[in-house]
Order: sequence, then C-alpha cells, then structure tokens
Amino acid sequence: QVQLVESGGGLVQPGGSLRLSCTASGIIFSLYGMNWYRQAPEKRRELVATIASGGTTNYAGSAKGRFTVSRDNAKSTVYLQMNSLKPEDTAVYYCNVRYTNRDYWGQGTQVTVSS
Repeated sequence: QVQLVESGGGLVQPGGSLRLSCTASGIIFSLYGMNWYRQAPEKRRELVATIASGGTTNYAGSAKGRFTVSRDNAKSTVYLQMNSLKPEDTAVYYCNVRYTNRDYWGQGTQVTVSS
C-alpha cells in the first residue's frame, strides 16, 4: 500500500531554516507529482508547493521566494527547503500524492517558528 513518511520538522527561530523530507513507498515514485500542504491550528489545510513528475514546481504565494521543493527519484523522496521562516509558517506539514484517484497523506511533521 502507499505510505508517506515525513520528517524534519521542529522548533526554529524566526528567520531560520528547516528542510522537510517525505519518503514514499508503494508507488513508482518517479511517475507521480508530489505535494506539500500545511495546516495551522483552527485553519484549513492549504497547499504550499507542488513538484510534477518531470520536476516542474509551483508555490503558494506565501511560499514563493522562501521555500524550495525538490525530489530525488532514486530515494523516492521529496523535500521542502524552508528559509526565512516566519511565525505564520507554524503548522503541521503534510506530503501528499494522488494515486489511482485517491489522495494519500503522511502523518505530518510539526513546524514551529518562535523566538
């Protein structure tokens, strides 16, 4: 079955950086676009960044210029490099893949930006 496992979250000061990782299993990773979402307390889950199977990337406005999504097909892993973090980036971050018309989600990793 499809499994997504995120890691790399933590507590960071404003202006700091974190790199999130998401390793997939159960799919031919290189064939699928991958997505990063986040959900802050009492807010709806929102799309942060996407990377297509061919490597094309797209970002939410809040992430442009600060976040970079990348993938390593040999490791079945997608990354989210987050720089210049702000308190409003605090959320649980999830990776996502749509496979056979169904959305699969990881367990999420907490990112807290606070001094």
